[in-house]
Amino acid sequence: MDLSVFDIAGSAMRAQSLRLNTTASNLANASSIAGSAEEAYRSRHPVFAAALHDAVGSVRTLGVIENQRPGEVRYEPGHPMADDDGYIYASNVDTIEEMTNMMSASQSYQSNVELLNTARQLMLQTLKLGE
Repeated sequence: MDLSVFDIAGSAMRAQSLRLNTTASNLANASSIAGSAEEAYRSRHPVFAAALHDAVGSVRTLGVIENQRPGEVRYEPGHPMADDDGYIYASNVDTIEEMTNMMSASQSYQSNVELLNTARQLMLQTLKLGE
């Protein structure tokens, strides 16, 4: 019995879980501010690659990268975190992009759950044929 479908779906689910966790972290830090551009939170995104092992595919995580897009700079001289020039630095998180990413990851995760359930049902039906 070939169980590679479970390995493939499992690796895809792990990838989507990482994507969901990273997106949740980005959303949690969306309104954070800092006293310098270097300290400002930068959104993070996982990078994946398809891996092929003995004709069986899987999803491999290459790492998590920071988005280099600059964040918003606001002039608020009375703010306690303002730099010497009166500026505060917001994160570069785009909440609409992150929500879209979260919905996509959630749907992909659910699709893999359905794939696993279907494969399990087909295997059980195959075993019943032998009875």
